[in-house]
Amino acid sequence: MPVFRHRIELDHPVETVFAWHRMPGAFDRLSPPWENVRVREQAGGIEPGGRVVLEMRRGPATLTWEVEHTAYEENRLFVDEQVSGPFAAWRHEHRFEALGPDRSVLEDVVTWEAPLGALGETFGRGYIERSLERLFQFREARLTGDLELHRRLRTLRSQPGLTGDPPPLTVAITGATGLIGTQLTHLLTTGGHAVRRVTRSPEAGSTDVGWDPARGEIDAEALEGVDAVVHLAGEPIVGARWTDAKKKSIRRSREAGTLLLARTLAGFRKKPAVLVSGSAVGYYGNRGDDVITEASGAGKGFLSEVCVAWEQAAQPARAAGIRTVLLRTGIVLSAEGGVLGTMLLPFKIGVGGRLGSGRQYMPWIDLDDHLGLILHALGHREVSGPMNATAPNPVPNAAFTDVMGRVLGRPTLLPVPGFAIRTLMGEMGDELLLQGQRAVPEKARSTGYVFLRPELEDALRVQLGRFGEDEPDTGGGGGR
Repeated sequence: MPVFRHRIELDHPVETVFAWHRMPGAFDRLSPPWENVRVREQAGGIEPGGRVVLEMRRGPATLTWEVEHTAYEENRLFVDEQVSGPFAAWRHEHRFEALGPDRSVLEDVVTWEAPLGALGETFGRGYIERSLERLFQFREARLTGDLELHRRLRTLRSQPGLTGDPPPLTVAITGATGLIGTQLTHLLTTGGHAVRRVTRSPEAGSTDVGWDPARGEIDAEALEGVDAVVHLAGEPIVGARWTDAKKKSIRRSREAGTLLLARTLAGFRKKPAVLVSGSAVGYYGNRGDDVITEASGAGKGFLSEVCVAWEQAAQPARAAGIRTVLLRTGIVLSAEGGVLGTMLLPFKIGVGGRLGSGRQYMPWIDLDDHLGLILHALGHREVSGPMNATAPNPVPNAAFTDVMGRVLGRPTLLPVPGFAIRTLMGEMGDELLLQGQRAVPEKARSTGYVFLRPELEDALRVQLGRFGEDEPDTGGGGGR
């Protein structure tokens, strides 16, 4: 049977690397964002007997893949094998080796057999091998980044004169089921931290915190005592046209939810140390080529008005002595959704192109750096007030389009006129697609945050799994 190997050396003790793989959320963090994969069932961990059942969408078809963990040696090995699924056979060995007290090796060894015997191997081997290479290159980038972010948070939280790691955090998250909230949850749990979801539909027997911002209701008793709060909830801005009713709903969801949360936290006897409250670079309005830092004032337009009200609603927490960080988020890059997810289809079918003049700046940020900035805000005691969650190198839309086309290997010859965007999308299209902000992360840089992926092409290649110039757009594999 064919054997695939992928080996990486890591600047972390073998115990740390192995423990990361044992944590809740590890499988989710290693799942490639370009794949349509859902965990349908999961029982046990990586010890023998643990099982994972995945659902994978391939066009109109849904495939089920079940794997079982069959071998385990602490800090040395764990193995999963296919019970049922797309392969005739699948065995994945995760091998760990210490290279000293602070370095280690992870080697993935996959033994597989294609379906349909010799016919399947003849016609499918190249596709499978490319897919595996693509998958494990992504897993390498994600694992090394996550381990580095965890190390930075430990360093920020370490107390002078004390030895050993600081105790884990308990973090409450609103919007925990959204794109950013879901991945933040998995990142925190792989670092050993506890997460309490603040949700309208708390699960029975869980640590969820119930709330209903529209009714002004929140389970304060279940929330009090957390170390930190990350507030990401709010009605989506992208999607339906901005009617008067939609605009009112967008503003109310952000203002009312933030005010309810901030007042509740302010009234606690045991307050959280920090509130990281969402905002957006829309705060600055359309600023052309001007370089925008956190010291820049508010602009004009609907999004600017929403962001101003959104940030003001967090002030009760700040007035009560809670360190409050206002995260002015740009365009978060992930194939799972958001702006990038929306842009993918036209580019893949060869009709991607610049929007309007193409001169408007796109303040983008890699998803993992966005999560890293949230951890930076949680751990750095000097970070407060507004912080731009953008990469150091914003680019005009035309340049973004060129890079996107190069990464995907697709032409970018069909621009979309501004009048067409305004006709189809109205005010939403004008503010979101035809206006821009050249926002830079001055506060993040001045407080020591080092970006994992400061360059657009590198970020797109990781998030889209396009690690070579001429790669076909293939799917990736699964399994632990």
